[in-house]
Amino acid sequence: MNDIGIAHLSLLQLEPDELIDIAAQSGFDFVGIRVRGATPTEQIPDQSPGSMMSRSTIARLDDTGVRVRDIEFLSLDGHTGREAWLPMLEAGAALGATTLNLAGQDPDTSRLADTLAELVSDAAAYGIVPALEPISYNAISTVGQASELASSAGAHLMLDPLHIQRGGSTPSDVAQLDPSLIPVLQLCDGPLDVPNSIEIREPLPRGMTADGEPRKVESRAHRLPPGDGELPLVDLIRSAPAGIPLSLEVPNAQITAELGALNYAKQLRRSTERLLSEV
Repeated sequence: MNDIGIAHLSLLQLEPDELIDIAAQSGFDFVGIRVRGATPTEQIPDQSPGSMMSRSTIARLDDTGVRVRDIEFLSLDGHTGREAWLPMLEAGAALGATTLNLAGQDPDTSRLADTLAELVSDAAAYGIVPALEPISYNAISTVGQASELASSAGAHLMLDPLHIQRGGSTPSDVAQLDPSLIPVLQLCDGPLDVPNSIEIREPLPRGMTADGEPRKVESRAHRLPPGDGELPLVDLIRSAPAGIPLSLEVPNAQITAELGALNYAKQLRRSTERLLSEV
């Protein structure tokens, strides 16, 4: 039986405590919380331990029984250091998180490996393991690249079916991984090939930008619920460890605007249950 959660990016317009309420009403077991913006323009509330938002979030966790599994988002770009990740680790530990999601943007692989190893060492004191996500438009874009770096540093992997497809990896690549590297599997859907252009008419939350590059626009605001696209999700789940927790990361500005946050979350939950029945 897979635990099923929802990632903050799916409903980034919600505050963390609001996300937990929506998750509970929709039948999700856990959430991912964004404690740091993925870009400098994203406006994320202060969630340091003892802050108003941290206290409110913990209260909602206690009331609902929903758990925080992971926090995000950190990009290791050759300049990011402890001043960025220590506040994230402090915030995440207060929420009970066990995973910190990150991307590898630094083209200097040797420097990136050293930075990741330093992060892993710092995170251990907080009971958190960093998880490196291969992202198709970053320096670390394939499952193989991410696996090599994560294994050497003692980190985990965060696997996303959209980026697996767009980066040229396959479920077979996932099947060859050490199962201990994969604490959770993200789910979303989309077409097999990236669209030539994507028009987003709805405003994106928290100052998030979609700069016109189709892969980035799709990733941030135009994903599809599981089963509504062409990605090999059944094969991917079968390639991952049995019973792995599944996190729904499905930002879609148009559908969310049409349905509202609660109905959209419920749709994602239903879509996932149908997919699991196929698996």
